Amino acid sequence: MIVRNQVAAFHVRKFLHVSVLALLAAMAVPAAAATPEETAREVLAKSPIIDGHNDTPHQIAELFARDFSKFDLTALPADVLAKTHTDIKNARAGYLGGQYWSVYVDAALPKHEAVTRNIQQIDVVRQMMARYPETFTYAATAAEVEAAMKKGKIASLIGMEGGHSIGSSLEILRQTYALGARYMTLTHSLTTDWADSATDAPKHDGLSPFGFEVLAEMNRLGMIADISHVSEATMHDVLDKSTAPVLFTHSNARAITPHPRNVPDSILKRLPQNGGVVMVTFVPGFTSAARRQWEYERSAVAGRAKTEFSGNPADEKAAVDAWIAANPQPKATLAQVADHIDHIRKVAGIDHIGIGGDFGGVDELPVGLENVSTYPALFAELVRRGYAKTDLAKIAQGNVLRVMRGVEKAAGKSF
Repeated sequence: MIVRNQVAAFHVRKFLHVSVLALLAAMAVPAAAATPEETAREVLAKSPIIDGHNDTPHQIAELFARDFSKFDLTALPADVLAKTHTDIKNARAGYLGGQYWSVYVDAALPKHEAVTRNIQQIDVVRQMMARYPETFTYAATAAEVEAAMKKGKIASLIGMEGGHSIGSSLEILRQTYALGARYMTLTHSLTTDWADSATDAPKHDGLSPFGFEVLAEMNRLGMIADISHVSEATMHDVLDKSTAPVLFTHSNARAITPHPRNVPDSILKRLPQNGGVVMVTFVPGFTSAARRQWEYERSAVAGRAKTEFSGNPADEKAAVDAWIAANPQPKATLAQVADHIDHIRKVAGIDHIGIGGDFGGVDELPVGLENVSTYPALFAELVRRGYAKTDLAKIAQGNVLRVMRGVEKAAGKSF
């Protein structure tokens, strides 16, 4: 009996010893590292994207004449999504937490018509929020954006794309602020009576005297100055005089892609002092240097064809089509967007980067960034490049929220 008990005790001790060794061995094996995709989604779940520029309101006007009974933004059919790049289903999949909806009207419109269309486009955004209150809620301040995201809503902000929209009137500027607009892009594609555009002949060497009045009034109101689309001289004038941080709501780095719509290093170096942010965009011609060169050459071919085949549009089109067939259009890529982020971080710093996709505003997007569901893919690429979780959170929303608070503080307002 004693022998049997001793044998049993020996086996128990042996079992416990083996079990402890197995447990220690298991503890010594590190847990599987999170993939870049998992890390990106983890960060975005806590810090959803605040995007600086989306042209879906313009597409609603163009495709549906502002009639919300003609479509359901919950999940758009593929042909419509190919133009808007945005619906609620994909916005949720992409971790979109806040959106500056672009209020865009043609820069060539007469002043009175531009003002009217601008108000109509603001109404489109208001209708969208009213139509889908379970998804969208209006936000005018950083605190309201954060409150909306805590409730699981997409904070919806309004940004006017182009100073032509105020008809050279400070009174109209104040009234658009009252209607909810919280940024204004100082120009669009054309130079205005008071500010030079990046893509038109200059008239003022930056801002005119009235342009400085507009900027001062925006600072006083608490309206962000968006200096995408403006000339380099205008950028410098704004940074010289603005009492508040600025945004580039949809621009890239000119050193990577030499397009006049992109931000030169001379401006990037000044951003830390101002506190502003470049919201990196997905526009192919601003993203890929090869694509930019191709667009330049195509424009030259089109110009020659117009002269050579004057009065013969069929032959003019055939000449351009033949050139395109012989010179396939280069595609921009997600990795190239990340290259712009890398450059801005190098020159301006991690605190001066955001995201402004320009979804709904272009005919084509980089491979891998086809619609609003794809933000996590870009952030996964940044993880692969060594960006920390804190860096990702700043790019996703922290930096733009800081700009908003800075603009509110400069306006002397307590929200």
